[in-house]
Amino acid sequence: MSELRNLGTSSLRVSSFCLGGNVFGWTADAPQSLQLLDAYAAQGGNFIDTSDSYMNYFPEQGNLPGQSETIIGDWLARRGNREQMVIATKVGDHPQYLGIEPATIKAAVDESLRRLRTDYIDLYYLHYDRDESIPVGEVITALDELVQAGKVRAIGASNVTPERLSAFLEFSDREGKARFTAVQPPYNLVARDGYEGGMRTVVERAGVACVPYFALASGFLTGKYRAGETVDTVRDVPGLAGGYAGTERGTKVIDAVGQVAAGRGVELATVALAWVAQQPTVAAPIASARTVEQLTALFAMENVQLTESELEVLDVASR
Repeated sequence: MSELRNLGTSSLRVSSFCLGGNVFGWTADAPQSLQLLDAYAAQGGNFIDTSDSYMNYFPEQGNLPGQSETIIGDWLARRGNREQMVIATKVGDHPQYLGIEPATIKAAVDESLRRLRTDYIDLYYLHYDRDESIPVGEVITALDELVQAGKVRAIGASNVTPERLSAFLEFSDREGKARFTAVQPPYNLVARDGYEGGMRTVVERAGVACVPYFALASGFLTGKYRAGETVDTVRDVPGLAGGYAGTERGTKVIDAVGQVAAGRGVELATVALAWVAQQPTVAAPIASARTVEQLTALFAMENVQLTESELEVLDVASR
């Protein structure tokens, strides 16, 4: 069973593997999604990540924004386990609620609550901070009002610059307003530079938790993407995962992950997630699955504590 830990400085207690809900209603239909959620909870997982925009990105595949939240809400209502789960969702990328203006945030949260069939959201992220002309004080004040109203328990930010994150935190501390508990950046063995350095420095100094997405590099670190091979999947529409295949760094990393995985007798995905989980400031990496078998490999990361020599092999390959 998954051991729970505090998320940053908040009172939220979360499992060390966060289940990504981006596939719900997309590559996993509603019955498959409910099965995955059941399997995740049965193994002790309690931390589920979604967004009000999932999955609006591929409308040609029949996706609709809000499908993921709706499926999760239906599951919570059927299982009657709302109080046992930590639900994280995001605002700012839904086509009808774009941006993080205060009025948009306040309107979007009510729609998320309706779809999730709950009266509170545990962790509410800014999905994108695309318009930095919006004063940090206005955004934090709007989020603080949601916390004071009981609609949101904790707040966070995804896809934000270190400078802007610092400004948000400074305003919260100065004015005594709600403060970001978590950040959600992309971070994995083949994409380290964006988080390590300036962002991680701010996060570490402020006591904020990191809950990284793309922890498996859009599936590349599962080992299914290789140079010269075609993978039949709709999930790599932008070519993100396939873009690593055949590159010098990608090859070195996947070989190193494979070496460590073979030595332990586990899947490559297990090792890749374990590496992220053991990095400074990381509370719980996010990964999604389409099948219960895939989910089992992801959950196995909780039983893998990489040794110093294994970490060195992975570090050298990924630098």
